[in-house]
Amino acid sequence: MREPVRTTCPYCGVGCGVLVTPSDGGFTVRGDPEHPANLGRLCSKGAALGETLSLDDRLLYPEIEGARVSWDTSLDTVARRFRSVIDEHGPDAVAFYVSGQLLTEDYYVANKLMKGFIGSANIDTNSRLCMSSAVAGQKRAFGADTVPACYEDLEIADLVTLVGSNAAWAHPVVFQRIAAAKHARPGMKVVVIDPRRTATCDIADLHLAMAPGADAWLFLGLLNHLRRAGAIDWAYLERHTQDFGAALTEVAELTIPGVAAQCGLSEADVASYYRLFTVTPKAVTLFSQGINQSSSGVDKVNAILNVHLATGRVGQPGASPFSITGQPNAMGGREVGGLANQLAAHMDFTPEAIDRVSRFWEAPSIAKKPGLKAVELFDAVRDGRIKALWVMATNPAVSLPDADRAVAAMRACPFVVLSDNNRDTDTARLAHVRLPAAAWGEKNGTVTNSERRISRQRPFLPLPAEARPDWWIVAEVAKRMGFENAFNYREPSEIFAEHAALSGFENDSRRDFDISGLLSLTTGSAVGAKEEHPSFAVAYDTLKPIQWPVTEAGRGTARMFGSGRYYHESGKARLVAAPPRPPAHAPDAGRPFVFNTGRIRDQWHTMTRSGKSARLLAHIDEPFVELHPDDLRRIGLQPGGLARVRGASGAVLARVTSSPEQRPGSVFTPIHWSGCHSAQARVGALIPAVTDPISGQPEFKQAPVAVEPYAAGWHGFVLSRQPLDCTEAEYWTRVRGRAGWRHELAGLEADCPWPDRLRQRFGQEDGWIVMHDRAHKRYRLALLQSDRVEIVAFFDREPTALPPRQWLESLFVKAALDDAERAALLLGRPSRAAPDSGRIVCACLGVGEHDIRRAIADGASSVDALGTKLKAGTNCGSCIPELKRMLANT
Repeated sequence: MREPVRTTCPYCGVGCGVLVTPSDGGFTVRGDPEHPANLGRLCSKGAALGETLSLDDRLLYPEIEGARVSWDTSLDTVARRFRSVIDEHGPDAVAFYVSGQLLTEDYYVANKLMKGFIGSANIDTNSRLCMSSAVAGQKRAFGADTVPACYEDLEIADLVTLVGSNAAWAHPVVFQRIAAAKHARPGMKVVVIDPRRTATCDIADLHLAMAPGADAWLFLGLLNHLRRAGAIDWAYLERHTQDFGAALTEVAELTIPGVAAQCGLSEADVASYYRLFTVTPKAVTLFSQGINQSSSGVDKVNAILNVHLATGRVGQPGASPFSITGQPNAMGGREVGGLANQLAAHMDFTPEAIDRVSRFWEAPSIAKKPGLKAVELFDAVRDGRIKALWVMATNPAVSLPDADRAVAAMRACPFVVLSDNNRDTDTARLAHVRLPAAAWGEKNGTVTNSERRISRQRPFLPLPAEARPDWWIVAEVAKRMGFENAFNYREPSEIFAEHAALSGFENDSRRDFDISGLLSLTTGSAVGAKEEHPSFAVAYDTLKPIQWPVTEAGRGTARMFGSGRYYHESGKARLVAAPPRPPAHAPDAGRPFVFNTGRIRDQWHTMTRSGKSARLLAHIDEPFVELHPDDLRRIGLQPGGLARVRGASGAVLARVTSSPEQRPGSVFTPIHWSGCHSAQARVGALIPAVTDPISGQPEFKQAPVAVEPYAAGWHGFVLSRQPLDCTEAEYWTRVRGRAGWRHELAGLEADCPWPDRLRQRFGQEDGWIVMHDRAHKRYRLALLQSDRVEIVAFFDREPTALPPRQWLESLFVKAALDDAERAALLLGRPSRAAPDSGRIVCACLGVGEHDIRRAIADGASSVDALGTKLKAGTNCGSCIPELKRMLANT
């Protein structure tokens, strides 16, 4: 058997190491026990990576206007069109929109081309949507975009606060590290601050279910409490910070009663949290999208950083603020300057930095000012200022706020290029040129995780057909635009060596990001030289995970700022005085609910990768709108029915779920469903394009919406071996099943038209088994060919009258049905007693709800007992909160 390939998971910012081994014509993926980020753990998504490697939906050849062309033709076309626009309208008439899915080497080449040689800073990244407020807040406080902490701090802290983070689902491996630490040290305290009671609250000693958008009041009030309680470290403030007087003055009137009223919390809970933070020196505050995705996200970040600076809890073991990133290489993109307001290597658009990078790149036409941030950039596409747009490895037609406006912008743009590995996405449908990029398993480069740890992403698959690495695609266009000497790369190691050299070029410890020490892993590589020594390629191939800065060979840096030295010119940090601000738009009589968005456990972004695994779709397979039971009763909604959610700019149609853990007056819907997977589930379509004035990050968590029942005349589902065009149904969602596809459907018509449509499409006569109950408008039909099931469809007036899908899906695995299965087909359940696993709860090991309830009935009274009996919860642990709820409710 071949040795496993050590690579890095392509999902969230935890940056887990994985071992990939060939197995029975496929690949086995398991956690790398030697990788310091995960120590062998993997979440359900990482464990299912081997199921996402198929080529059936891949873009494999260059295309222009949907027709296959050669690489030379496509690259010449892109270079010619971009050059033509620049010559006629100037460099600011073109733009790149890139992604945290790119490797650092891809990002570096794209940024170098746009800012260094095209001469515009109109390159921004989808990380603008998730982490740019943290970037801006850290730069205001520390003088640099530096995350001070490491994952070990979460395990040795005595208090961990998770704010705006459902880590149990969004960063499961980090959550399991915290959970394991708390199990080992029961005295450790965990506080979760979130309007929803999420799975993360499973380990919480205190859950503060605050009003949406009120985070700043809580942390500004905490700063005032620390002052009143005598818990400020005045010596630290004097030696290592500035502007603390104004920050303390700003919060002087924020008392516990006032904070509690503003946050919608009890005074006792606010006081309890303040007391915990005050008396616990080893405290880590882990924050994520719930803080960042706000029209005042930067100020919220600084409110958190202020309390850590005021107590000297920055960069100390077990004591630090900690921004955790959403994407696998969000931080790598920040390192190379992927944000429009950064230059490269954590340098800004200062005259000194512009001159430095210009000399290093030998780029006399370098951009002199920041470019347009994501929302502004697409506005410029829409009004015609940008006439050529290149999108790389992302899906802005789904993910941007006011997404329909972004679609209209790309539709009106004279020239749109997409380099991606998926042939059919909402954005791909709008592109004039589509370029086939390498996917995970084929890519060769590096990524940087949330704790500043650089890891190698190594290939274990050959490039399929004509797919190519992103860096190669960009470099080839650059050459054709006349910049050959600057983009004559042969291997990603050459790009990384140049990136590392730039980080150390004229640095002298003045900038936080410095990995020039990695070049010293070999002999003959001088810092500041762009020529790569031949032996560096070997060191690059074998590079072990390491945290920056790296200024000496092989020596990374676990924590930053422990000495109290920061990156402002004074060498001190700054406390920021900023008054708290409410969300940009408040609920009103027309839109009385607060709309919140986020991730679910087993899916990722717009499902272009995770949606290929039937196992990952077994837990939650439809877009949903979650409300408190009291709100459901008030509106007249039924769980399992459908509801339409209307915002200022669009609407979502999704399945209704009821949860007492949802805050009354709030609505939650996941972000993952695109126009390729469902009819009306793009949550970006109803999010207003309101952004933070400093970071440009959109407010995704507090949109006012109205919710109304969808009075469907019929509901149904179709299971089939091939995906069906469902666009004639007003509601539809389509996902992969165990051996085919599942389509959930609904419409307003009194009589369901789909039985006739299916008969017309697949033939009227042979092979059909049909049951039609006209009185109850119930229709069931199946198509068999040589006793092999091809289609099963059920339609009814009420969704609750439809049978479970699991047993019916299992029939598609069979080469032929036996007589009993054929006879029971239209019953929707086996004719003889047979175990039914039910809805999948443990995606890693395929353990269903009914299996778990039977085990509980048989005496399994704990999570450990369920693990022993069923293996549920013994892999990634993401399902443990749900297992606990089932135990409590049984």
